[in-house]
Amino acid sequence: MTEYLQSFMPILASEMGHLGDNLNGLVHWLMLVLFIGWGSFFIYTLFRFRSSKNPKASYDGITSHYSTYTEVGVVAFEALLLIGFAIPGYFVVKYDKVLDTTRDEVEVRVVAQQFAWNIHYPGADGKFGNTRVELVDEETNPIGLDRDGYGADDITTINQLHLPVDKNIKLYISSKDVIHGFSLPEMRLKQDAIPGMQVPIYFKATMTSEEFLAKLEGTAREGMGYEIACAQLCGNSHYRMKGYMTVHKEEDYNNWLLEEAEYIDSGDEDDWDDEW
Repeated sequence: MTEYLQSFMPILASEMGHLGDNLNGLVHWLMLVLFIGWGSFFIYTLFRFRSSKNPKASYDGITSHYSTYTEVGVVAFEALLLIGFAIPGYFVVKYDKVLDTTRDEVEVRVVAQQFAWNIHYPGADGKFGNTRVELVDEETNPIGLDRDGYGADDITTINQLHLPVDKNIKLYISSKDVIHGFSLPEMRLKQDAIPGMQVPIYFKATMTSEEFLAKLEGTAREGMGYEIACAQLCGNSHYRMKGYMTVHKEEDYNNWLLEEAEYIDSGDEDDWDDEW
């Protein structure tokens, strides 16, 4: 079932994405079982209580305890299903290394706004600079980054997320205005960006953008790389709130960081025409 469902889904390019796909497959199997079970019960009821065999209504109702036993059995069965789904998920979250905060990981802030994704990388010092409301300028400083202190070497982009392949990634998702939905379909990630909150999400990309584009050859999406979509209706221009993610080899990613640092040192504008 999982492999069949994956044929209708975006290409899987995340280390942990298969867990979501497996759960999706289990849920569809459960839906199939419930559909057959309740459908059969419905057909039986229509046949058993058809008007030709029951011309007069019964005002006494059911006098046996059979229905009570049936209801208790259904409740117990559904409770077991819920527990059965919850226990594996609990142990995955509790013990899987994806949530091991002691590991080496790349941290990036993603700040949503109508209608763009602001990406904020720490500089060579590895620490994010402070952001202040009074410094916000929609044209030159949309997140209000304070360039004094730790923010002096920080890198910012708009709608362009660059990450290394096969590295643990931690994104901090937040919003400046309304609720947005940060979505990376190929990574099987979706997280609401909520004003006043900064929500961390974790993943590891397993396929560079070049490898991903090669897999798309001959399909309807040929030539189109990883896209960042907004999965929440966030205003009248929601349709154009789209960003792009580039997954590099580690060496290429480090070279990109160096290039961006040079832009900051030289005072030049950033290059928004990055390749996917």
